[in-house]
Amino acid sequence: MTSSTADLWHHYGRTRVGTDREVPVAFYWNWGQDAGPGPEILGDLTEKCVGDLGAGAARHAAYLATRHHPAQVIAVDASPAQHAMATDLYGHLAPRLRIVHSDVVNHLHASAATYDMLYSVFGAVDFTDPGKLLPAAAAALRPGGRLVFSTLAHYLSGKMAQPDVVHADIPAKRPDGEAATMRRWVLQEHVWTKALDAAGFTQIDVDVLPATGEGPRTAGTLLVSARLPK
Repeated sequence: MTSSTADLWHHYGRTRVGTDREVPVAFYWNWGQDAGPGPEILGDLTEKCVGDLGAGAARHAAYLATRHHPAQVIAVDASPAQHAMATDLYGHLAPRLRIVHSDVVNHLHASAATYDMLYSVFGAVDFTDPGKLLPAAAAALRPGGRLVFSTLAHYLSGKMAQPDVVHADIPAKRPDGEAATMRRWVLQEHVWTKALDAAGFTQIDVDVLPATGEGPRTAGTLLVSARLPK
């Protein structure tokens, strides 16, 4: 993200920061952030280099950094506002937690064979062209490294996910409150599998986590795991 690009994440999470400044006590992958599998999906992270792609306020990254003994968790986000919030909340957790302001694809290209684990919880994987992000993630992982991410199983409207690598324009706000749109990739299971395979990943596994509530903004979740060959 450059200084000339509007920060479409400027408003996201600001209200919560005022009342919730603690490291979370739980880690969930599902859309509702209230049930289902947790960090055990990632396996043993002891002394491993872990990257959170599109980390936002770095709440998930802070959880892993303080509870799972990694060598380092690197929380990457392109939004100046999200980076500032993450630094304010969890900057004191350095050096175990490193908070990086960068376009995720650029960061991954500059981090060849650095990571043992990359993950995204409705983060950069949702909002970045898979044709660019997945090969960059593969290049940033060490042999045998893993990519794990959760993403929408369908649109929040209930509309079916895309049968091809096609984005949708979803509502967003500029820092001044003016309406805008951003791109989001909501893809069917087989589309993610094909894209991961094309990027060089193997052992691709997709689980469907059902919605835990009702209403117009609830959704099922795809929990996707893939590994690089050793």
